[in-house]
Amino acid sequence: MKKLIWLPIASILSACSPLGLVNGISNVYNADLRKDIAYGEHERHKLDLYLPEKKERRPPEEKTPVILFFYGGSWNSGSRSDYRFVGRRLASEGYIVAVADYRLYPEVRYPEFLYDSAGAVRKLSEIIRSGDLQAYNPDSRMTLVGHSAGAYNAAMMALDKTWLGRENLDRSDVLNGWVGIAGPYDLYPIKIEEVKPVFFHPDYPPDSNPIEFASEAVVPALLLVPEDDDLVDPQRNSFAMADKLQEAGKDVAIQQLEGTSHVTIIGTMSPLLFFKASSAEPVIEFVETLR
Repeated sequence: MKKLIWLPIASILSACSPLGLVNGISNVYNADLRKDIAYGEHERHKLDLYLPEKKERRPPEEKTPVILFFYGGSWNSGSRSDYRFVGRRLASEGYIVAVADYRLYPEVRYPEFLYDSAGAVRKLSEIIRSGDLQAYNPDSRMTLVGHSAGAYNAAMMALDKTWLGRENLDRSDVLNGWVGIAGPYDLYPIKIEEVKPVFFHPDYPPDSNPIEFASEAVVPALLLVPEDDDLVDPQRNSFAMADKLQEAGKDVAIQQLEGTSHVTIIGTMSPLLFFKASSAEPVIEFVETLR
């Protein structure tokens, strides 16, 4: 029975682009939605904000955790509307969740999408500090969560002070942790053809590898790893990053999710993949430790 279900699901979730069925069934998770919040001038400089409904809100004396999610897609595909299931799932746990777009190849290459990611952090920080979400009593700091290419973006925001520094932000002031899900943290040499031009293969930009900045971490990290990943090698990336962070005396946890692949590890935030270990639970547990 699982095999019969698995084939169409794998097709739906291919290329890190969850489609209608995944998002449709995720409507079981309630959330209030504020769409199309601009953080810059480009059409893709927008984020959507998922807010817990009144019955899911924290008691008035408790701060509400804030999450900013960056999706994957090899830096050449993806849309925040494809990841409504992530926003709804985490908002249903009583969190404030933003899902941000960023510019993609071939319109831009490295490092433009990191400029965009930093802009999204700045905008969300402005929102939670403005009083506009006073009814939710938001935490003043956020947790970055990213999948695949989005995990790279999140890692660079958390590990290299350059990017948030461009927005006049200090990492310790605006971040309390980051989660990388099936992320590429040791990119070079790049073997995936569609990713090569994004990073100017073979003339890779200096200081563009997250693992090089492990010793500069200032907030805790959680690394989630699929059991079977044929796109991003977990040993070279997630496990190596965990080792580097540990060697530098930084706070890091790593967890492998049985029965998941590079794509389905994020798809498990939708109830469509109810029969697989969900990436939502370890993310929730990690966020709760940061409160």
